[in-house]
Amino acid sequence: MRNHRASLLLLGIGLLSLFLGFAVSVGVTFAQDETGSEVETEAEQPPEASNTYCLLCHTKPDQVWHLSGGESLSVTIDPEVLARSVHGESSSEGALACADCHPGFRYPHPPTTARTIREFQLERYASCRTCHEEQYTRAQDSVHGEFLRAGRVEAAVCVDCHGGHDIQTPDVPRQRISLTCGRCHGAIFEEYRTSVHGAALLDEDNPDVPTCIDCHGVHDIQNPTSTLFRVRSPEVCATCHANDELMGKYDISTHVFDSYLTDFHGSTVALFEQQAPDVVTNKAVCFDCHGVHNIQAVDSGGDTAIRENLLTTCQQCHPGATADFSNAWIGHYPATLDSHPGLFLANRLYQILIPVVIGILALLIVSEIIRRARRQSG
Repeated sequence: MRNHRASLLLLGIGLLSLFLGFAVSVGVTFAQDETGSEVETEAEQPPEASNTYCLLCHTKPDQVWHLSGGESLSVTIDPEVLARSVHGESSSEGALACADCHPGFRYPHPPTTARTIREFQLERYASCRTCHEEQYTRAQDSVHGEFLRAGRVEAAVCVDCHGGHDIQTPDVPRQRISLTCGRCHGAIFEEYRTSVHGAALLDEDNPDVPTCIDCHGVHDIQNPTSTLFRVRSPEVCATCHANDELMGKYDISTHVFDSYLTDFHGSTVALFEQQAPDVVTNKAVCFDCHGVHNIQAVDSGGDTAIRENLLTTCQQCHPGATADFSNAWIGHYPATLDSHPGLFLANRLYQILIPVVIGILALLIVSEIIRRARRQSG
């Protein structure tokens, strides 16, 4: 009898222990409300892991994570690299802790479905949204975000441009901007680096020339092959080439841009941009004549946009053009007595003749009004 009671007691203790263990595993405890009834309450969760806790393992050399897809990822972290990053000790808002970007990553780590390093990056980069909501949202609306949704996993995400633990100020030095874009867009970068803009930036450290983001935007980069981008591209060039102060530093006239807007090409493109920006137009924009990433100085002897090769440039759109076709265009600068004396004198004649003719007509109209008024009064 005594043995039977002891067995029942042990069975009850075992069942109670099993129940309590289940309650802890689902994060639930029991408490009493004001009437004495038991109610479920959220169990106290363990605190987030401290940096010291994480770095016990992650500072050890040769820490490698073998993913199920066969790739290996080094998970050794240099605390000095982390401290010198923008999220480190120099941050005005205080240094981020490991758990700020990796919440709930106590050991053993939670399982992941990522089979490759890229899948892991795509799984983890959404944590940037916690602090950088605006930039994250704009990136989702960009051409990169569009490609990601289409299954092109190579499209850039936050860590591809900014890094992971070693994030630095993205535009210091300024060359870093284009060097970053060049990691994915290598062929385009090689064209850019030998252009008049790229050479000035990368070789001369000139702060005035455009980098990739000055023309394409930062997080909200749009598809540059779209019709909308094409008809609005003169506005991109105008950012610098319609700036009198900036162009004055390099003895470049802003009339280059003004003359484009007043000629047939520019006025037509401007009309399309205002009335039907999504309708295709074959009228030339700046980069049709000057190139895109390979823009050269007009006196460099390159293949486009210089007088010696102007006919070749025109024939890209006007295949039947002869030498007289390109010679009829005086360029982006106003006619002068030295460069085009006939056109210059004709313009001057019109500038004098038109006001004189209008003045004479106005005088005749006024005199006729006075004459009729006198006749009626007499």
